[in-house]
Parts: sequence; C-alpha cells; structure tokens
Amino acid sequence: MIRIACVGIAVMDRIYYVGELPTEGGKYVANNYREVGGGPAATAAVAAAKLGAQLDFIGRVGDDDTGTSLLQELESFGVNTRFVKRYPNARSSQSAIVVDAQGERIIVNYPSPDLLMDASWLDEIDFSQWDVVLADVRWHDGTKKAFTLARQANVTTVLDGDITPQDISDLVSLSDHAVFSAPGLRRMSGEQDLMIGLKQSQTLTNGQVYVTNGSEGCFWLENQDIAHQPGFAVDVVDTTGAGDVFHGAFAFSLAQGVAGAEAIRFASAVAALKCTRPGGRAGIPDCDQTRSFLSLYV
Repeated sequence: MIRIACVGIAVMDRIYYVGELPTEGGKYVANNYREVGGGPAATAAVAAAKLGAQLDFIGRVGDDDTGTSLLQELESFGVNTRFVKRYPNARSSQSAIVVDAQGERIIVNYPSPDLLMDASWLDEIDFSQWDVVLADVRWHDGTKKAFTLARQANVTTVLDGDITPQDISDLVSLSDHAVFSAPGLRRMSGEQDLMIGLKQSQTLTNGQVYVTNGSEGCFWLENQDIAHQPGFAVDVVDTTGAGDVFHGAFAFSLAQGVAGAEAIRFASAVAALKCTRPGGRAGIPDCDQTRSFLSLYV
C-alpha cells in the first residue's frame, strides 16, 4: 500500500450553478446548489484516496459545525484525519463558488483568521511514514515545515503552486515537484508568458517544475526543453477542484514510482473525468475508470 500525506487547507465549498457568470451587480437566481468539502490539499487527498492510496490529511479546522462536516466528509472518502488540529471557538474556512453552464467558475474564498498559522506542532509527526508529501500554498508555514521534515526523511515532496498573496519562492525551493496553476505561476514569476515563467521557476529548485493551464493541458521542463500534455476533451460540467485533483493523481503516480510524461498523462485524465460531474469531488474516478478512459486514447 502506498502512503501519501496532504498538507494544507480544508474549506467548505458552497456552490451555486447559474446559466452565465455575473458581470455586474444585481440579484441572480441559481438553478442548483451544492455544499461540499473543498480546499486544494484536502481535495487532492480525496483524489489520491479514491485512486487507492492510504491517505492522511494534515491541516486545521475550527470546532464549529462546518469543521465537523469537513472532517466527516474526508473520513467518508477514506482519508484519515488523525493529524488535523481543531481550534476551539474557531470558525472553519469556506468559499462561495458560482459556476456557469460551461463549467467555468468564480471563487470567493474566506480563509478563517481563527486558524493560527503556527506549524510547530508538525514537529511531533513522523514524516518518514509516507512515500510522498503533497502540500498547498494556502498554509505557508505548514507547507514549509512539512517539506523541511519530509526532506530530512528523504520523502518526495509535491507543491500545489496555486495563486496566493504570499511569495512562495521558499516553498518552491523545498519541493521535488512544483506543479503550478497558470495564475499561480504568473503571480510568483511576474511573467505573463507561462513558458518564460516556467523557466524562471526552475532557477529556484533542483526539482521538476510544471504548469497546468486548464483545457490547454500541462507543460513542464525536461532538460530545459518544454514538454506538453494536451488536455483531454470531455463534456465539462464543473471545473471546480480540477487542479487539486490533478495534484492528488500526480502524487499518486509518483508514489507508485511513475514519473514524467506518464504521470502527467494519468493525472490529466483523472482531472478531466472529474470535470464531467458537478462539485469538486463527486466526479473523481478510481484507477479502473481512469485506465478505461485512457485506453480510448492509445
């Protein structure tokens, strides 16, 4: 059994489905509504668990009803929450998400200020028990501490380099695999051209760097040359969580000893299938479903 830890945030996603995304102020009526767990690291954990890995989620929630629901949902997907810190009298984080008929979305995230950034308690965890440690950038201190401890234990690290107000250069330098979203790479590098930004990010780490760009697929560097995995064409219902799922599937491949183009292709397929169903987690496939889908593209 392969073992993976995902470090970062867990968020309650409140998703509203509309015909078109709002472009101005006013009142709008949703044609559907879902309330599901989200957050980059938490959703990546669900993806890897559904693929067959043994998962631990390491993060913070409040002791409110939202926090209880987040942990119960993770456990229902087979994700162990034994290393989650619950803060007393604290609110958990949440997001309001508006999704249009084409699956595109607007996300407004509220990171709870009640959840302290302190990550010193991670020193009590033995990181050598995992094959891969994946972390997002939304809990900066937690990712930095987790990657430092994972490196000391010779455990592979994967960074979900999404957009965040903080400079994540130090996290990139600690990662064996830094997988950016297009907005995250532009934010970190200051470059609009993703290929220039990708090469710039490579100067920060001895590891591998990648960038995902929605339907355009994933680009990465191999010996300073750009490699590309096109996105798979599917009937998109909801892109919420697609990047998070990609990261979880990619970490799963690495834990199996699969890397490079094959790992990227597998993760791309898992993310594409997720987009065919509403919500950030409901459409995540298992290994058999993914391999069946990939067999159509041989």
